[in-house]
Amino acid sequence: MLDIDRITFNPNVMAGQACIRGMRVPVSLILNLLANGKSTEEIIADYPYLEAEDIQQSLVYGAWLAREQYYPKTSELAG
Repeated sequence: MLDIDRITFNPNVMAGQACIRGMRVPVSLILNLLANGKSTEEIIADYPYLEAEDIQQSLVYGAWLAREQYYPKTSELAG
């Protein structure tokens, strides 16, 4: 499994979304900021309670979620 000890899930925090260390900072926010060109340093400047490892683990978690696998139905295999 993943080594993502900084990514937490709590139904009482952000409705159970994946968050950083139990804070109200969803992983999706971090990924969105990175996708829109923010650097790790810029994110930490805007959110000083975050650490570089939080951002790195967000990327690892996002990459893990995005790995796509296709399993064709048996009828598709027959052809």
